[in-house]
Amino acid sequence: MDTGMGVAMESKHPQVSVPEAFSQVPRELFLPEEERHFASSNVPLSIGERQTNSQPSTVADMLELLEPRPGHRVLDVGSGSGWTAALLGVLVGPRGQVTGVERHHRLIERARASLRRLDPDTVDLSNVEIITADPGTLGRPDAGPFDRVLVSAEAQTLPTELIEQLRVGGVMVIPVAGEMLKVVVTGTGDHDVSITRHGQYRFVPLIRD
Repeated sequence: MDTGMGVAMESKHPQVSVPEAFSQVPRELFLPEEERHFASSNVPLSIGERQTNSQPSTVADMLELLEPRPGHRVLDVGSGSGWTAALLGVLVGPRGQVTGVERHHRLIERARASLRRLDPDTVDLSNVEIITADPGTLGRPDAGPFDRVLVSAEAQTLPTELIEQLRVGGVMVIPVAGEMLKVVVTGTGDHDVSITRHGQYRFVPLIRD
C-alpha cells in the first residue's frame, strides 16, 4: 500500500545535478599533491599504481548515463582515487549507499583519507565506503542487488557477473573494448537486458585478480 511517505522523503532530499555534485566535491582533494595544480584541466591524471583519475568530462558523461537517484545503492568498481565514489555519494544522498571497490591498498588508504578531508557540515559522505576487491571476483556479488553499477576500467567483454548484481530496472555504465555501454536490466530472464552504445573512450584495463 502506498502511504505517500516516499514522496515526502524525496522532497527532503531533492535530486542533485551532476554539475552541482562536481561543485561540492573538489577534484584536487583526490589527487596526489604533485598533480593538484592540474585539477581544473580536462585530462586524466596519474594517481599512482598505474591508475588514473579520469578526466572530468568523461566522469560527467558516465554519471549522466548512470542516472543515480536519491536512495540508490551504487557499486563503484575500480574506485581509484575515490573521487567518483564521492560524487556518487552526493548524487544518491544520505538515504543512499555507495560501495567503492578497489584492488590497490595504497589507493584505498588515499581515497579514504581524501573522503575525510571533506567538511561533513558541507557535504556528508558517511554513506560512502571504499573497500578492498576480493581476488578473482568482480564487484560485490554477496552485497547485491544494486540499483546502479559504475565501472571505471575497460573490460574486453561485457561481464555478466556484474549484470547479475543489478536489480530489475538497474543500470550499469561500463567501457567495453573502447566503447561506453549503458546496460539496463529489464526483467528476470537471462536475456532481459537492454544495451545502448555511447561513444569511444579509453580506460585502464579491468582486472579480476
